Amino acid sequence: MDNSEEKEKGFKVQDRRRFSSEGELKPEHRGGDDQPASAAKAAPQPPSAGSVRPAPEPVAGASVNRSGSAASAEITFSTFVVGLSTQALLHLGEIPDPATGQHARDLTGAQQLIDILGMLQEKTRGNLGPDEQGLIQAILFDLRMKYVEIARQAAR
Repeated sequence: MDNSEEKEKGFKVQDRRRFSSEGELKPEHRGGDDQPASAAKAAPQPPSAGSVRPAPEPVAGASVNRSGSAASAEITFSTFVVGLSTQALLHLGEIPDPATGQHARDLTGAQQLIDILGMLQEKTRGNLGPDEQGLIQAILFDLRMKYVEIARQAAR
């Protein structure tokens, strides 16, 4: 093998990142004389230390705290379970539908949500903290009692 064949088999690593490790635009991406102005405009600019970014608009349906900014929408196991229980209460007719303001009963939908919560309790057994376990037990107990009471009333 001669030297030219060895060079052809190798590979070249080229850094295509626009920004340096300090977060500054690299000289080859600054839009100098060797680069068209349109390419310089398209390159994203890192925020400078003195620049102020406008606050994002709150997402529709997101809760807003007293200062007017959107609250963090972190979903935890507890918020997930409470959300499912709220849906079940809606189907049981215990709370009004937020869209219509009307109380409507859908016992099949309520039963499905209660079954989903029961399945979550079984599948997460041994993996929940005491607070989470107590929450899901209390919610399931209350929902099951309300369901039985409403189902008996509907049967009369």
